[in-house]
Amino acid sequence: MAPKRATRSTSVTTTLAPTATTTTSVTNAQLQAMIDQCVTAALAARDANRNGDDSHTSRTGGRRTERVARECAYQDFMKCKPLYFKGTEGFVELTQWFERMETIFRISNCSIENQIKFSNCTLLAGALTWWNSHVMTVSHDVAYVMT
Repeated sequence: MAPKRATRSTSVTTTLAPTATTTTSVTNAQLQAMIDQCVTAALAARDANRNGDDSHTSRTGGRRTERVARECAYQDFMKCKPLYFKGTEGFVELTQWFERMETIFRISNCSIENQIKFSNCTLLAGALTWWNSHVMTVSHDVAYVMT
């Protein structure tokens, strides 16, 4: 049979006046009940102060202004450190390159019109040679509207 656990008693000091104090013994269960009661009261007070429409208002009473997303520039795209692709790495690395580029497009808020332009700047060696021959075959306008 496991030994019984003793309940620890915690002392609480209450100040009644600047010169008089009393000490009361409080068990852990009583202390937890007091904490729970205070948390419940604080949550109720917070809920009472809300507008009820869950509008994410700040404490100033006004609605937060939503930031307008700024379109990605080439510098913003490059700050996300895209992977470079040579074309010799194989299928797995090509798949990882695609996934990384799509993630960077989302993070940097890159417009669809700029995605091909920015991503082809990460091509090196054989991949860059392939891209340049593709552009020569279909023209810049057609190549840059690819999805």
